[in-house]
Amino acid sequence: MIDAEARRRIAEDLDATFVVEAAAGTGKTTALIGRMVALLRTGAARLEEIVAVTFTEKAAGEMKLRLREELERGLAGAADAEERARFVAALAALETARIGTIHSFCADLLREHPVEAGVDPALEVISEAQEGALVGRAFRSWLERRLADPPEGVRRVLRRRGGAPSELLARACRDLVQRRDHDHPWRRPEGFDRDARIDALVEEVRSVGALAELARDPHRDYLARNLARIARFVAELDGRERVRGRDYDGLEAELLALRRDRDCWKHKGFGDRYGEGLMRADVLSRRDALAASLDDFLARSGEDLGALLHADLQPVVEAYEGLKARTGTLDFLDLLIRARDLIVGDAAVREELRGGVRCIFVDEFQDTDPLQAEILLALASDGPVPDAGMLSDDAPPPAPGKLFLVGDPKQSIYRFRRAEVALYESIKRRLVGQGVEVLTLSTSFRARPRIQRAINASFAPLMQGAADGSQASYVPLAPHREDDASRPAVIALPVPRPYGRYGKIYKGSVAESVPDAVGALVDWLLTRSGWTIPDLETGEARALTSRDVCLLFRSTKGWGANLVAPYARALEARAIPHVLVGGRTVHDREEILAVATALRAIEHLGDALSVYGALRGPFFALSDEQL
Repeated sequence: MIDAEARRRIAEDLDATFVVEAAAGTGKTTALIGRMVALLRTGAARLEEIVAVTFTEKAAGEMKLRLREELERGLAGAADAEERARFVAALAALETARIGTIHSFCADLLREHPVEAGVDPALEVISEAQEGALVGRAFRSWLERRLADPPEGVRRVLRRRGGAPSELLARACRDLVQRRDHDHPWRRPEGFDRDARIDALVEEVRSVGALAELARDPHRDYLARNLARIARFVAELDGRERVRGRDYDGLEAELLALRRDRDCWKHKGFGDRYGEGLMRADVLSRRDALAASLDDFLARSGEDLGALLHADLQPVVEAYEGLKARTGTLDFLDLLIRARDLIVGDAAVREELRGGVRCIFVDEFQDTDPLQAEILLALASDGPVPDAGMLSDDAPPPAPGKLFLVGDPKQSIYRFRRAEVALYESIKRRLVGQGVEVLTLSTSFRARPRIQRAINASFAPLMQGAADGSQASYVPLAPHREDDASRPAVIALPVPRPYGRYGKIYKGSVAESVPDAVGALVDWLLTRSGWTIPDLETGEARALTSRDVCLLFRSTKGWGANLVAPYARALEARAIPHVLVGGRTVHDREEILAVATALRAIEHLGDALSVYGALRGPFFALSDEQL
């Protein structure tokens, strides 16, 4: 393996501190557990002195299970009685070992030091659902009081079109609650005069809309028809303002809707000449300049609105804190804030905790937020915590061999909770500057080499890394498995009917014809290909079954349409068993709609339409004549 030396050092250099970067399928969890077992085998640490942090309860359970398997294997092959005794002790302590999520680890710390942390020794942690219910309760109570005289930020949001404005405000409250440790006021953009910018924009919109009637053929020229929608916007605005004057809050919302109206911006039309003495390129340039002006205004007004809302919605955050205080509960963010304050603010507690920890293992470190990172780095260090915190450049380095981080910065795109790749990269740079080594695991045990080559070719040009840490660098996957020369590993499935009107390729035509082609390919794989795969338990070759095929979708919905249903119908038409996992498309299936209709009829017998639908539907199948 190309990374054999890195794997050896992980297992043997137990006094070194490492940051291990490894993509999915490279055996990073196996390497992490192997290092834990090496610490236990050599007596360098007892299991009670090891902290292993994962980011889901499921991952923690799997880690414990795999660690138990390795400990039992080590016990069976122990070299001497002393080594055997170490494995026996580790197995006995496994169920109470500190292997879990960062939140469960913080909860344990607070329960061990309730007086110093200022919490109830029997503290109760509310779930995300309970947190959402409390935030919703605080928000509704606040909104009822403020609707009569809303502050500026709330007033502007209430004028927004598309979706319920109250839901926009509720979502903003939930976001603020998740970031309440950053309580400094937000700055409004300097020099931004919203009303003056709106006045200037209206005139620019008027000027561009006037180009619609200058077209040679305004009814057939698609560019002219787009511009006519812009002209209509101005005409309707002028009509309203003759009656009631300019409404800047409403106009801000209307300009946002105008920019989102795709029919104003998507067509270019045909031919070089647009109208008498007017070139099409010049008209497009003016329309594009208007779009850029709108984008700049909306970005600046959004920044301004965000600062206003941050101040306007603080009473909701305070009310939420009050509801928790009355019930004596903490949420997940409270656990992090209280644990960080305990470790950073109480030197005696910090030294006691540091003395009881020999090594800290962190899996999926790219999913770590600033609070979590500060807690882990403070425990891993032997030096004092600087006033600027453990994320500052003058923070002390981790003690030798006390910290082992495993992560994949490419996966930070998912922004798990408040994690982001820039934080990961900044911490890594500082640790490297303090002498910590970065090891890379690139040998992938999952995919065949031809699939890996396709992945490498796709991602390497796009993930070049960024100086500010906002983009991770791509590490090419290295092969481990052998290619199967008897069949392809990557298939680019042809689209049967990609053409729409005028002989052009249309996304809609592609989307309509692909599901049946995919269904046909799956049917061929299962019934006629003759392909086999190795059985996971026996290793023997066996025929493909429907359980071996997975269809992945970037999204289940698009432009209001169900993107998965056509694929499900294509499989059903060929009697291929399948299970739909994730998304809400199951709600649109005929049998689910029938159940929902029947339940409505039972609950509301006065709902004649639901009663008719239930009796006419598949459960009773009564005809119209019978009904």
